Amino acid sequence: MKPVRIFAALLLGLGLSACAATETATRNASLIADAPAPAAASIRVEEVTVSVPRSLKVSEANRYFPGGDIVWREDGPGDRHVQVQKIVEEAIGAGVTGLDGATPVDLHIEITRFHALTEKARYTTGGVHDIEFMVTLLHPETHQPLGPSHHVDAGFKAYGGQKAIAAEAKGLTQKVRINRHLQGVIRDELTKAGGHKQASLGVYKVFD
Repeated sequence: MKPVRIFAALLLGLGLSACAATETATRNASLIADAPAPAAASIRVEEVTVSVPRSLKVSEANRYFPGGDIVWREDGPGDRHVQVQKIVEEAIGAGVTGLDGATPVDLHIEITRFHALTEKARYTTGGVHDIEFMVTLLHPETHQPLGPSHHVDAGFKAYGGQKAIAAEAKGLTQKVRINRHLQGVIRDELTKAGGHKQASLGVYKVFD
């Protein structure tokens, strides 16, 4: 569901309840659905929630391509689901800061995959931060969805070898890069007609 459709559902859910007749509502719905996506100033995110389902499998295997849905090592041993939730909450919260328009919404993110690099890949080949999630806009009072959830593939290139070591020396850890990337991804999803555009991540480019 592209942002124009997300906003159509949003505006319908928040604004058309006051229409006096079905005919008027239908006419307004058509106009909204065909209109360009509103500018960032038209939306205000009241609350961000992030869920990391316990059904997602965690891998602690130190391989180039481990199985599982969650691969995260930079925080050290601990509850990986909680660690990932905190990372994404901070990034999405920062990403929606400044969207202070007149239309209030709640934003829910459900993680479906969070694959950062293992130690082995981090200090040799590099790879991809493979991050995927579902975005749902909710009515801020009823907490009901304002439209279908939308899948986002937020994968991006991960540093490896000497490039990773040099980045860490500058403070550009995996967590910092993921945070900055997700901030941009969510802003694109909420403000651009085409949503987030993932860069090409061919295997040869990944290992540059």
